[in-house]
Amino acid sequence: MKRWLAKAETALGNHSDRLNAINIFPVADGDTGTNLYLTVRAAAVALRDTDSDQNDVGAVLAKAGQAAMEQARGNSGTLFSVFLCAAAEPLAGRTRLSAPLLAAALNRAQIRAWSALSDPVPGTMLSVMEAASLAAAAVDAAQHGDDSNHALGLALDASVEAALEAVIRTEAQLDALQAAHVVDAGGVGMLLILDCLRSAVLGEELQAELLDGLHGYDLQDRHIHTDMPDDDGVEVMCTISLSPLDAATLRQRLDEIGESVIMSQVGGAADTGGSYRWRVHVHVPDADPAVTLIRSLGDPTNLSISELALPRDPETRDPGARSPETYASESLTPYGHER
Repeated sequence: MKRWLAKAETALGNHSDRLNAINIFPVADGDTGTNLYLTVRAAAVALRDTDSDQNDVGAVLAKAGQAAMEQARGNSGTLFSVFLCAAAEPLAGRTRLSAPLLAAALNRAQIRAWSALSDPVPGTMLSVMEAASLAAAAVDAAQHGDDSNHALGLALDASVEAALEAVIRTEAQLDALQAAHVVDAGGVGMLLILDCLRSAVLGEELQAELLDGLHGYDLQDRHIHTDMPDDDGVEVMCTISLSPLDAATLRQRLDEIGESVIMSQVGGAADTGGSYRWRVHVHVPDADPAVTLIRSLGDPTNLSISELALPRDPETRDPGARSPETYASESLTPYGHER
């Protein structure tokens, strides 16, 4: 699991520019690659000092997922952190991954990710998660619950293949993608993450030709998002402890004033007052009403407010991201698009 997230960190670093270039849904803000990279990096960093003798797969992933959730960036980063936290649950107490456990983890993860969004949309990374889950479940059923490494390899191969097919389908599922003739950026990022899982578990190389032919993904393709109208408004994110009733109230009221509402629990245990920690994400025209609403229900931490209409210069890089030279020196992937 540590090797998986380390590989995913490097792969997303190598690909962040191209992912940003085709990021036009739900808003054309050109930051999906950066957001996914920084979120996965938070998960990977959390495991770097983990005891090498730790043999509870679920505990390791839960630690990574919580770190990702607390530092999640954007829609894509938030959904991936939800995916990671949920995938950890069926693996709790397990010392190794198997095909039945992979199927259970992917299923739990994609259901949780779909349910975290108030208005989930097919043709996004959600569809890629779902396709990978269904493929793993089909292999597990065909292998009658075989927990051998061979069956696990078959399930991982099938999941990545299904994820690729789902990425290709995204272009036809969303009008904005079809008009721009590109696939979904978040879906491609999720495909990369899944191939990194396959590589880490099986001890095989990443699939060098996996992304060949994806529309909008060649190096010479322009930054599609720079041609799109600026998106007004801001993205508000925070972590907050809420009772179940207050959580439901917050979701309902955020749905009324904003879009892209994502709420997911951080950890599973309630505090002494019966409240749970939640990660909250929303796009709103103006931050003040959303922040006032959030503060009326609790004391938020990790509160961030980001403009959706960021500079459209493809050369502008997130100050938190590493340079291309650093990516190249740590290169673990044969994808190579952004080295």
